[in-house]
This record gives sequence, C-alpha cells and structure tokens, in this order.
Amino acid sequence: MKAISAKATRGLNLGSTVIVADNSGGKIARIVGVKKGKSKKGRQGSAKIADWVKVSIKKGDPEMRGKVFDAVVIKIKKPYRRLNGERVAFEENAVAILKDDKGNPKGTQIKGPVAREVMERWAQVAKIAQSVY
Repeated sequence: MKAISAKATRGLNLGSTVIVADNSGGKIARIVGVKKGKSKKGRQGSAKIADWVKVSIKKGDPEMRGKVFDAVVIKIKKPYRRLNGERVAFEENAVAILKDDKGNPKGTQIKGPVAREVMERWAQVAKIAQSVY
C-alpha cells in the first residue's frame, strides 16, 4: 500500500461502529479486521485514515446485511496531524465499500467530504466524492 503524507493516529479499534458514506446499500457497519495493518504481536489491530478494513454490515439493504466487505476508512473523529502542522478531524467515522481488491468502489457517489490522504492512496474512491478536504 502507498504511504500517506500525514502522521495519522489510529482512531478506530476492531469492533468500532462506522457509517457507510456511499450509496452501495449499507448504512451502518462494524470494523472486523484491518488488512495489511501494522501491529505488534499480541496487540489488537486498529485502523487510521485511508486504511483498508474488513467491515460487517449491521444496517442497510437486506441482501447486504450480515455480509462482510472490504472498505476504506474515509473519515475519522480522532484528530490527526498533517505535515504542514494543521490538525484534521471529522464529525463522524465513515467508510466507503470496495467492489474488488484493486480499489474500485461499490457505490457511485460518496456523501460529504473525504480526507486528502484517501485521495493519495485510493484515487478511484476520491473520484466519486463530493469534495476532498
């Protein structure tokens, strides 16, 4: 995975409830795993901005509910620091669901802004966003 240009803090633990910000059919999801995550042996994984995670859909379309999908973290409440010194935090924790391993999103649009770090790592996801912050 490509590096991001921020000193991102890990703000989402396994089991965290997040909002699905795209129009793929899910509404609320729970993080069940962090793919390609860096962690110490015996420590539970956690996710930061622009990380690739596995989510289980808790609310949404009946055919999606209970299934596990790949997703990208696009917003986190926990403040993180960019290299120019500014700190960024969003109002909610949100993900965008992926269709395949190449990073193509399942939905066709994302509600609300997306972090700039997501654009650096996942160009197709940022392309369908309303704005990049």
